[in-house]
Amino acid sequence: MAFNIADLLEHAVDVVPDRTAVICGDRLLTYAELDERANRLAHHLAEQGIGQGDHIGVYSRNSLEMIETMFAAYKLRAIAINVNYRYVESELAYLFTNADLVALVHERHYSERVAAVLPGAPTLKHVLVVEDGSDADFAAHGGVPYEEAIAAGSPERGFGERSGDDLYILYTGGTTGYPKGVMWRHEDVFRALGGGIDFVTGEYVPDEWTLAEQGRQGALVRLPVAPLIHGAAQWAAFGALFAGGTVVFVPQFDPDEVWRAVERHKVNVLTIVGDAMARPLLDAYHGNGYDASSLVAVSSHAALFSQSVKQEYLATFPNVVLTDAIGSSESGFTGIGMMAKDADHSAGPRVNFGKDAVLLDDDGGVVPAEPGAVGRIGRRGHVPLGYYKDPAKSETIFVEVDGVRYVVPGDYARYEDDGTVTLLGRGSQCVNTGGEKVFPEEVEGALKSHPDVFDALVIGVPDGRLGQRVGAIVQPRAGRTLDLTALDAHVRTEIAGYKVPRSIWIVAEIARLPSGKPDYPWAQRHAAEHEPAADLLKA
Repeated sequence: MAFNIADLLEHAVDVVPDRTAVICGDRLLTYAELDERANRLAHHLAEQGIGQGDHIGVYSRNSLEMIETMFAAYKLRAIAINVNYRYVESELAYLFTNADLVALVHERHYSERVAAVLPGAPTLKHVLVVEDGSDADFAAHGGVPYEEAIAAGSPERGFGERSGDDLYILYTGGTTGYPKGVMWRHEDVFRALGGGIDFVTGEYVPDEWTLAEQGRQGALVRLPVAPLIHGAAQWAAFGALFAGGTVVFVPQFDPDEVWRAVERHKVNVLTIVGDAMARPLLDAYHGNGYDASSLVAVSSHAALFSQSVKQEYLATFPNVVLTDAIGSSESGFTGIGMMAKDADHSAGPRVNFGKDAVLLDDDGGVVPAEPGAVGRIGRRGHVPLGYYKDPAKSETIFVEVDGVRYVVPGDYARYEDDGTVTLLGRGSQCVNTGGEKVFPEEVEGALKSHPDVFDALVIGVPDGRLGQRVGAIVQPRAGRTLDLTALDAHVRTEIAGYKVPRSIWIVAEIARLPSGKPDYPWAQRHAAEHEPAADLLKA
């Protein structure tokens, strides 16, 4: 029995071959068609000498070809490497070499960048080019048209036995530094992110055919909105496909296009990344009157909903279940919070921990699960092997307690009376002001609860007396004029005075990463290069 990504997909193909597997724009593939095209691509790659353990870069926006390429890689026991489509040439050069790419599949309009980077990537020997309507010339780097490769490959499976020990790598940029490749065994990442465990009950699926068999009688239609270059979207899609569901994509984030896809394909579950996607989606919905009656759940992965946005969603969609799923590329699923219309909206960002999650103190010990206790979130059990080619960095996120290995990405939380935990934020972004710790997410939520605020990022600003003071980059809602005195007064009703921003910068648009996660380095640069709109110095 092997919990292998390719095997898990093939089991679903065998159970529901004629069901629609993936939709993107006006194109769709049944399970049988997805399997056949992935087989053809895998055989083409094998003919180029590419096989077990080799790294295949996927440089694309959301597309059917991206899913096909990833599954083709896993069929060969090779490793698909996600390439961020927003990277500039220097970042691409680093990733191509650090990841030891031997092959690359890219959309045609990236041809010029690829041609510029290839001479510095000596291991990269084969390039496939996906048509995207661009007329970019790829002759300079000898790219092979993707559809020609598909047409020439065998449609049969014909691959050797695979293993749950096969490697899956997800490159994550985080908020600082060069991207890092997080290494997982297939079985571990399936158990942590891909449906191999019931996230509510904590029970493991008993065998590799369970999800496919459960999907025999029908499955949900899911739309992961985030880019497939990010783990949250990959595993929302993979988990759905393992269970025989239909996965809908939009090529890139466009709120109106998302709602059109929901309406057209009767999407049941929408998976997004926090307020950065939630707010523009809500504005588009109210502005155009889309039919979203098929929705039963909206889930945020990788970034939490603010309390104000939760309330707006539940007021707009009273019959929809709203969930926050927490975790990271390094930890996998850690906890989930559910919010219904009649639930208490006053609490902070709270979740129920998964079965393998605990809090650890700064000395590496397990924090007793007592109300008010604070610690770093740690997860044991099915965890990654470490960072690719970076053992020193790997040592910074793994600790051993009483012989048990934990992954500890750096997020802090607090135990509550009801057994839940309140999320406090990433320790590396914590603001230390006059000896008090302030976690940005809490302050950002307070700012965004003001009706004239669309988005906000909170940072620490150097201060001669306090060490750091709390600063905020704020994006007003379109057409609104933000009264900073009124904003200050409002925030003071939400959080303690020492947490209130003392310096505020107003921007037309806040920069975020492609996934929707905060770009704190951008916020720090903006604050350093511009005078604040206001310095509110009272305590």
